[in-house]
Amino acid sequence: MADETTPPPSPEASAPPAAEAKKEAPKKVEAADASAHPWVESIRAAVPEAVLSAKEFVRQITVTVAREKIRDVARHLKDREDFRYCVDVTAVDWKQRKPRFEVVYHFYSFSKNDRIRIKCGVDEGEEVPSIATLYLAANWPERETYDMFGIRFAGHPDLQRILTWEGFHGHPLRKDFPVEGIDTGAAIYPEEWPEGGGPSPNDPNRKVVS
Repeated sequence: MADETTPPPSPEASAPPAAEAKKEAPKKVEAADASAHPWVESIRAAVPEAVLSAKEFVRQITVTVAREKIRDVARHLKDREDFRYCVDVTAVDWKQRKPRFEVVYHFYSFSKNDRIRIKCGVDEGEEVPSIATLYLAANWPERETYDMFGIRFAGHPDLQRILTWEGFHGHPLRKDFPVEGIDTGAAIYPEEWPEGGGPSPNDPNRKVVS
């Protein structure tokens, strides 16, 4: 039993330290300017007027280049900087920006064990030079980007849809493509649907295959 003469602990003594009561919010990591990075300087020297900006974020270098220079930049990275593997080609639809789209390339160097990201802006109706004959691995990703975003790659050896069918209306990864989808009016299986037919349940020409 506690001694009745012992005073109760003060509020200050029982309260947790301020550092424990309120944790500091993590600091926001900002991208740093990478204009002086050796890879960026190498691109700038080899392909004049190609580099528009360069950033470094968590050790990742991203270089924005002029659209018409992308093939020259890719050739330089492969031949001179040993980025011999094209990991991916994709795009981003900003919708409200000008230019509307960004085409994004990821290149990897086995000798450096490192990668570099290259971006270029492209607006509605503009074409991007294809790098599919420089990097064979870029062939299908360029087709996928064309299919999903409607961005055409000039000089591609076989630019056609790869995930949807020929005759599909629209490009599913654009921001203005309806979430519920659209009735394309195109036949997925010509042997089952007549010309102009399609998979929509409301299509009067739709046939149920048993």
